[in-house]
Amino acid sequence: MKRRTLLTAGGGALVALGAGWMISRPDAPNPLLPGAANAQAAEGTLPQITDMVQGNPDAAVEVIEYASFTCPHCASFHANAYQSLKANYIDTNKIRFVYREVYFDRPGLWASMIARCAETPEFFFGFAGLLYEKQREWLASGDPAGVIDALRTMGKTAGLSDADLDACLSDAAKAEALYTWYQDNAAQDGVNSTPSFMINGEKYSNMAYDEFASVLDEKLS
Repeated sequence: MKRRTLLTAGGGALVALGAGWMISRPDAPNPLLPGAANAQAAEGTLPQITDMVQGNPDAAVEVIEYASFTCPHCASFHANAYQSLKANYIDTNKIRFVYREVYFDRPGLWASMIARCAETPEFFFGFAGLLYEKQREWLASGDPAGVIDALRTMGKTAGLSDADLDACLSDAAKAEALYTWYQDNAAQDGVNSTPSFMINGEKYSNMAYDEFASVLDEKLS
């Protein structure tokens, strides 16, 4: 999907503003972009995007998951294989686990911007779990305004205020940076489907837990 198509939406959820993009509440006037974000967009510079990491940062084995918050196969992976992977390899510090978002559609980008509101792995992975658990619910309306409303409700359930959500969802420079980051990562690692995994630089498609564990055990040995 082309960048302009992904970063624009109907229903007042996402509108063009100058050199950047603004995501706004569907039931309120579009908030002004923060001055810093406006300046960054105008100058052509973008904020740096940080990888979200779990486990041992110095582990000999690194797993990078490429996934979309709107992907049903990703939701299934996180409800099943990921839970065992976390218990047996991440929480035991055997591996370094990196989650990288893939943006196949606009709701996936909006969900990511809320997940990254606090810019901490703890909040990100906690909210990611909620997004996958309730994926059908927040995508149910199929309408941009309805999706934004559902995401905002989830964000507030997770402890964010309306002011927090307004700031995160109206950060045009961050939205542009996230999409550019996704494109660069996907091109670098040849990602064209989700979920996909890079394990110590080697690409793997979606796997059941037993197969995943077998690959990890071999590399750990």
